[in-house]
Amino acid sequence: MTAPAPGDLRALVVLLSVIFLNMAGFGLVIPLLPFFGQAFDAPAWQITLMFSAFSVGQFLGEPFWGRLSDRLGRRPVLILTTAGGALAYVALALAPGIWIALATRLVGGFMSGNISTLQGYLADITPPHERAGRMGLMGSAFSMGFMVGPALGGLLARPDLGPTGFQIPLFAAAGFGLAATAGVFLFMRETITPRAADAPAAHRAPRSEALRIALADPVIARVFLISFVTISGFAGIEATYGLWTEARFGWGPREIGLAFMLIGVIGAVAQGSLTGRLVRRHGEGRVLLAGLCLMFVGMLTQFAAVGWPMAVIGLCIVVLGQSVTFPNLVALISMATPAERQGEVLGLNMSNNALARIGGPILAGQLFSLISPGAPFALTALLILPAIWLCLQIMARVPGRSA
Repeated sequence: MTAPAPGDLRALVVLLSVIFLNMAGFGLVIPLLPFFGQAFDAPAWQITLMFSAFSVGQFLGEPFWGRLSDRLGRRPVLILTTAGGALAYVALALAPGIWIALATRLVGGFMSGNISTLQGYLADITPPHERAGRMGLMGSAFSMGFMVGPALGGLLARPDLGPTGFQIPLFAAAGFGLAATAGVFLFMRETITPRAADAPAAHRAPRSEALRIALADPVIARVFLISFVTISGFAGIEATYGLWTEARFGWGPREIGLAFMLIGVIGAVAQGSLTGRLVRRHGEGRVLLAGLCLMFVGMLTQFAAVGWPMAVIGLCIVVLGQSVTFPNLVALISMATPAERQGEVLGLNMSNNALARIGGPILAGQLFSLISPGAPFALTALLILPAIWLCLQIMARVPGRSA
């Protein structure tokens, strides 16, 4: 692989801009999905299935697109996936019922399985010792998109009009996706050499073998487990948050949009200016541990919230913890992976994350309906405890990468 010279700011700025546009469209839709499902008179379990269907598509798409980007290049994969994701938003806007919406979300998830390709591109243009900090910048671009998208979606949605009241924000999400496609096509240059791109598929290990090799690394195996348990719980909260705030505080799309905008603001600041600084001072492992502990405290705060101000404080604590946790997970994987397999292994990680996002919303929907609206918060707090234990193992066994 060839990489731009260290400090290639132009490539970094273009990549972060594409991520921002992609995430703005995604963030515009996510807070509205519970209310979009209610417009079809769907029960809670069907509404959370829309989140799981998207994750099933990502589970299938991430390793496929990641591996293809290692062979053919990052640029063509990003052009295809961003354009396909935009068309999926258009199809969702025109869905006549909940089951067509579910199918559309499945396809949209497959086309949106390009995060590992974006991470691979960032790894291509970044020296290893700077990856944690730049993964934080990548997370900041995600958060900024998530700041703009939900606020815009909350303003554009008209739930009183039924399903058609969500068409304008969904078309706006498609517009963000097409803008990201144009950005890739016009400004992003390829980072894969012709030799790497032309490597025969027969010379590459099958996915099961690639997974076995990845899991043999003590860092990667534990990071995969940490990601799985934390994201399972977090995805359940994401899928039921709108329903929970509606049941507890009477919130609608506008209030949810503002809450998710707050998530974006905190994430952008924390990942853009805090994560890299903390890692340079304390190491990936210690920062990861602090982030997991913050997520645990935040989940319990929301579970015990007696009013919306306390719930918002808990949400802010969770987002701060998440903002310093996830970039370090990706950085630890990237540091442990050979350059020629970055896209493949990062794709396996995103597939692992998507698998967690399949079961998390389904379980949370059942807990919400059968036990109590706050039950998903308690479950997520419990799931973070084994993640903290695994983080301590990383710090003890491979201190060179984690301290």
